[in-house]
Amino acid sequence: MPPLRPMLAKATDSLPEGADLLFEPKWDGFRCLIFRDGDEVELGSRNDRPLTRYFPELIDPIRSQLPPRCVLDGEVVVATPAGLDFDLLGQRIHPAESRVKRLSVETPASFVAFDLLALDDTDLRGAPFSDRRRLLEVALGAATAPIHLCPSTTDRAVAADWFERFEGAGFDGVMAKPAAGTYQSDKRVQWKVKHKRTADLVVAGYRLHKDGDGVGSLLLGVYDDDSTLHHIGVASAFTAAFRRELVDVLRPYERGAAEQHPWRGWAEASMHEGGAARMPGAPSRWNAKRDQSWVPLRIELVVEVVYEGLTAGRLRHPARFVRWRPDKAPGDCRYDQMHHPAPAELTEIFG
Repeated sequence: MPPLRPMLAKATDSLPEGADLLFEPKWDGFRCLIFRDGDEVELGSRNDRPLTRYFPELIDPIRSQLPPRCVLDGEVVVATPAGLDFDLLGQRIHPAESRVKRLSVETPASFVAFDLLALDDTDLRGAPFSDRRRLLEVALGAATAPIHLCPSTTDRAVAADWFERFEGAGFDGVMAKPAAGTYQSDKRVQWKVKHKRTADLVVAGYRLHKDGDGVGSLLLGVYDDDSTLHHIGVASAFTAAFRRELVDVLRPYERGAAEQHPWRGWAEASMHEGGAARMPGAPSRWNAKRDQSWVPLRIELVVEVVYEGLTAGRLRHPARFVRWRPDKAPGDCRYDQMHHPAPAELTEIFG
């Protein structure tokens, strides 16, 4: 019975060794547990929050395609021709029922199942994953969109190929799961193999650290094909010593920066509502009261960063500073360095 915490994974940047492993693509969506008992269906998130009302288009397919009494673990995603779109998925979480219904038609979601936790009266959490997987394949043998069975392989070479080709486009790496492993809620007993992506980005400004001691974050920019500089996100989580060092490094680039800065109009509401570029001064989507003030810099500095992925053209999480790139011109920092085409399997799975 819900709520039930899903099993978690430890992060690594290489495929683990071992013959007793099953590999799956790692999906960029909402982790979701499906509980079905006849016509009663509930979708639960990894944080024990109900998702049922936000994805009404999944309820009838679940009733018609899943076993009458079961619990499944998987991922809710929104598939587009360009890949899985996490930003469109995030827009589905909305309090207005009219908007939820409209988006269920305009941007319908899919469910990708990768584990079976209960079937009829049997609790399968104590069974080996290989057994749960076989039962899942039988249970979803006739499933059609929007219900999908997650691809799986025991071939490490196939998993390595997935890891190389499934970069970006909503495929966030590869999962490695012990075939003999039991289902352990809230335990990190499997592996998520994620890409270490780097990019060269423009440093267009900075924000002071919340305690006022040094630089808290670097505001990062990237150019599109029309040579418009977009705010793509920030680099942060510096050591205290590096925060103070950055003040001296950046100070010379403050002189004269505001007059010709491409984001100089960020404070005007019209720039946020209809401007061509994303800008760093807009109110936070999550916290409207958060201080958004920043110090502009001349567009001359380039930094190499490590980042995890993009959502709607912005960094999904704050990037990590790697090094300065004095050999790079700001104009060379373009979106195309971060483009990852959707793999052929996207069409095979979602049509």
